Amino acid sequence: MDRTEVVASVASDLHASERAIDAAITSTTTLVQSMIGARALLSLSPVAASGSQTKAMEAIAALASAREAIVACHAELQRDHRRMGFGAYAVGILDKPGDWDNGRPPAVTDQRAA
Repeated sequence: MDRTEVVASVASDLHASERAIDAAITSTTTLVQSMIGARALLSLSPVAASGSQTKAMEAIAALASAREAIVACHAELQRDHRRMGFGAYAVGILDKPGDWDNGRPPAVTDQRAA
């Protein structure tokens, strides 16, 4: 593998990790919604299953911390990339505040047209 392929592989793994954490957050919030809906449908007291709901919400908080950590990892990898002199890095189609040192994103061509 040449240097570009190695860097692209790390970037792909980073993006997969980011997507996985977001999917876990989505899934776990759906679980909490389902638990609350089930309690309402079964006409149960808010006290019923409060322990399990609390644990699910703790999981959401932990996933939020994981998301912050992976975002920080992303930023560090960008700095490492520049420090190692690997040149320009790929810019996605998402608005990512704070990605650029001068506060302005570089010109991006429409990747959908390619």
